[in-house]
Amino acid sequence: MNNRHNFAAPRLSLRFIPVWRRNFLVWKKLAGSSILGNLADPMLYMLGFGYGLGSLMPQVGGASYITFLAAGTVCYSTMNSATFEVLYSGFSRMHVQKTWDAILNAPLNLDDVMLAELTWGASKSLLSGIAILAVIWALGLQASWLLSLWVLPVVILIGLTFSAMGLVMTALSPSYDFFMYYFTLVITPMVLLCGVFYPVDRLPDFLQIASAFLPLSHAIDLVRPLILGNMPAHIAGHVAALLAWGGVSYWLAVGFTRRRLLT
Repeated sequence: MNNRHNFAAPRLSLRFIPVWRRNFLVWKKLAGSSILGNLADPMLYMLGFGYGLGSLMPQVGGASYITFLAAGTVCYSTMNSATFEVLYSGFSRMHVQKTWDAILNAPLNLDDVMLAELTWGASKSLLSGIAILAVIWALGLQASWLLSLWVLPVVILIGLTFSAMGLVMTALSPSYDFFMYYFTLVITPMVLLCGVFYPVDRLPDFLQIASAFLPLSHAIDLVRPLILGNMPAHIAGHVAALLAWGGVSYWLAVGFTRRRLLT
């Protein structure tokens, strides 16, 4: 397959469902430890910083600091869960365990496997987002039950976006060690620049401009108002930005994976 055909539009088919189900059945055997591992870090940040620093700080944007932080943590947890799944577990299935090679002996193609990885990463991240949202509900941090329910479709979109971005790195990585570059150069800067822990308007102007282009900023700009009881501004723009990041990333991921495995 030549380079032009490698980067042809991804083919979408319902044949991805059995592959998704296979990933689910494997995960179900270790579901408890998997969920705990994905939730412990963001929940400790939310409760530790929220109550610890929150007790020393005034309100942020008209809300308590833990409420402000909780909204960012929903996005942070969703992003982390999707990223870890498609990077470490996805790379294991593709390169180490050769699971993808075995699956491709069935009447499936690589695009079906990639779509299954994308949706499985989003499914795992949805669980993380729901769990953090459940803590928010349990602590009564949401201003409106009805508006907070709209966080769920946003979480699905966030999971798809960051799963697609992670799959690009999975396709390019020669080893697990390579993923540290992605976390250091992409994930960590987004966590620090996009408003998870503090308002973006506290940053210097040039960092605010950079933040406006990052997908996590658009995710937080959708979720935080919903937690605070307001409708987000510029909904269409934020959704379009996340779709663009996810769509382009998925196209690249499929193209790079075809080049890696089929040529």
